Amino acid sequence: MSDTDALAAERYCYLTTTGRKSGRPREIEIWFHLEGGPGAGGTIYLLAEGRGRANWVRNLRADPNVTVRIGDQVLAGRARIVEGSEEEMLARRKLPAKYRGSYSEDLTEWGETALPVAVDLQD
Repeated sequence: MSDTDALAAERYCYLTTTGRKSGRPREIEIWFHLEGGPGAGGTIYLLAEGRGRANWVRNLRADPNVTVRIGDQVLAGRARIVEGSEEEMLARRKLPAKYRGSYSEDLTEWGETALPVAVDLQD
């Protein structure tokens, strides 16, 4: 298994945004899909069940510079909402597919209604 495959197979990533009011780092554990590889040109896709009400989404709208920790790797990135773009369908398809077999609830509604977010990775 390649390093990229090993990272992509991790169950969770840890997204750190900057608090829009406090200015302090805010970390959440979240499901993800890695497209490409770790580093420039790679993208991490996330789905926000709370859509724009989720604090992490509100934070990244104020400051899109984020870090993502997967396993023992910390990756810098720039987040953006991808609703209404071609990438939206990729996120809506790949995330539920990754977690469908390991989660007891039906993920169809989550995949169809959550807010899709992309993190473009940087070197």
